[in-house]
Amino acid sequence: MPKTPQAIRGTQDIFGADAEAFAFVVETFERVRRLYRFRRAEMPVFEKTEVFARSIGETTDIVSKEMYSFEDRGGESLTLRPEFTAGIARAFLSNGWQQHAPLKLATHGPLFRYERPQKGRYRQFHQIDAEIIGAAEPQADVELLAMADQLLKELGIEGVTLHLNTLGDGDSREAWRAALVEHFRAVKDELSEDSQERLEKNPLRILDSKDRRDRQFVADAPKIDQFLSDDARAFFDAVTAGLDAAGVKWTRAESLVRGLDYYRHTAFEFIPDEGSEAAGRLGSQSTILGGGRYDGLMESLGGAPTPAVGWAAGIERLAMLVGEKIEPMTDAIVVVENDEKLAEAVKMVAAMRKAHFSAELFAAGSPRKRFDKAKKLPSHALVSFTVTEGGSPVRIMGNGSERATAVENFVLSI
Repeated sequence: MPKTPQAIRGTQDIFGADAEAFAFVVETFERVRRLYRFRRAEMPVFEKTEVFARSIGETTDIVSKEMYSFEDRGGESLTLRPEFTAGIARAFLSNGWQQHAPLKLATHGPLFRYERPQKGRYRQFHQIDAEIIGAAEPQADVELLAMADQLLKELGIEGVTLHLNTLGDGDSREAWRAALVEHFRAVKDELSEDSQERLEKNPLRILDSKDRRDRQFVADAPKIDQFLSDDARAFFDAVTAGLDAAGVKWTRAESLVRGLDYYRHTAFEFIPDEGSEAAGRLGSQSTILGGGRYDGLMESLGGAPTPAVGWAAGIERLAMLVGEKIEPMTDAIVVVENDEKLAEAVKMVAAMRKAHFSAELFAAGSPRKRFDKAKKLPSHALVSFTVTEGGSPVRIMGNGSERATAVENFVLSI
């Protein structure tokens, strides 16, 4: 007998309560994005490799180590998408979506990265994503963050705070970057191996290093506030004032950075509070939603300078935080105890579903045992086409709930 194939490492089969929690996240996201008037977009699962190499950066771990790239039969290098933003930027430019700017977009679906699988993180994983493209005003950042905050609240995820920082405008960021290089270069030999490599390629990333060897030098590193231009400072002040007005709880996180050069101004992450239930469930993988303003991205793909801001969140990780979701109780189970009544039962089930009652039909196996099996399943009402001599051929058992009464009234009316 041949050996049964197993799932590929880093993938998962989602079923039962886990699948219900997953669906709850997606359904809540869809409902909230409609409240904020974000338009739905569907993106290809694979793109030309250059889309990600040019937008994410050749030196990043994602491009150099984690992408699933392959050559198609035409000899072109293609890559399974490791994130959404690059593909959305490409679509914005190649489809002429500039005519809709400012454009609010939302999407969700699978992404792929070849990295070490761990709690809540897989090689095929799923994200929800929201972007505002073509809006340079700080109010766009506020709206996007308010949407994220409301989403987490509607999911029932508590004990989470928005961690917020500014990266300044282009000039501010470049001045800060130069000061960081000078600061860390003086202690280069004492830094971790990763940070020594980042010093030349991506010095801002040293600030979020978790290596103990780096922390003492990060603590007294130059802060972005020392280099902010008046315009950059005013932008950040407008974002924080807007968040306060919207009732979004936030805290300043001066070490929160984005390494790529096209990021500007706002950078943010929603992180569980220390000691909260959410922190306990996620362990060391603390960030549950993150993003920032990426005003320079479109230029890297050959487009005109275009302001944009966005965020993404892993569906699997959010599903871990929403608690157990069980399948909703069936409104009615219809049992055929008399096979001569099968056609009538099928007709009734069809009518129930058209009237928006969930219904399941029991018509297989021993007619004598069907009712006993159906009785063990959770439902608001049990409708049986039974064997009777005289009287109604249908009997109804309800659980006394409002939904059960509605089912009984509906059955008796048809």
